[in-house]
Amino acid sequence: MKRRKTLYFIIGGVFAGGLLLFLYMLRFQTYLGDDPSACMNCHIMEPNYATWMHSSHGRKDVATCNDCHVPHQNIAAKYFFKGKDGMRHVALFLTKSETQAIMANMASKEVIMGNCVRCHEQLTTEFVKVGRTESMIGQANEHACWECHRDVPHHGMNSLSATPHALVPHPESQVPQWLKNLTENNNK
Repeated sequence: MKRRKTLYFIIGGVFAGGLLLFLYMLRFQTYLGDDPSACMNCHIMEPNYATWMHSSHGRKDVATCNDCHVPHQNIAAKYFFKGKDGMRHVALFLTKSETQAIMANMASKEVIMGNCVRCHEQLTTEFVKVGRTESMIGQANEHACWECHRDVPHHGMNSLSATPHALVPHPESQVPQWLKNLTENNNK
């Protein structure tokens, strides 16, 4: 009986250690904050980051990725959506199902549109008062803010080749130095 408990303890420890290593290699901790460089953990986001960085929204004090792409009703909604959308991205990437041009799905479009209205509340309120705005996304005759404002904040980007030579910050390697040294010595 004691051996069985020890075996279960060892198996559980190996599983927990493997899970923690997996989360560390994915840079999981970077997704808990709002730093836009977390989006650079995945190279497919380089054009999105580069075009945002050079846009009117591209300063951290104006709007970060999360300011537009996650809901802001409460912290639970924010992290639930962030996790759900992140896992969808991981699944698409692992199954090689991602498209060359990353497009928002309907849930993301609704969140983005809601955040446009939230941040630009005074402007959108004035447009409604003078009858210069159509309806919200998901309703009849839908028009999203980005239909007219295509270059905000991603400069009309439509493919991975939109910013071929953009300088973007790449995350540091998660591989420990001792392991790098070991592999370099073995390759000589």
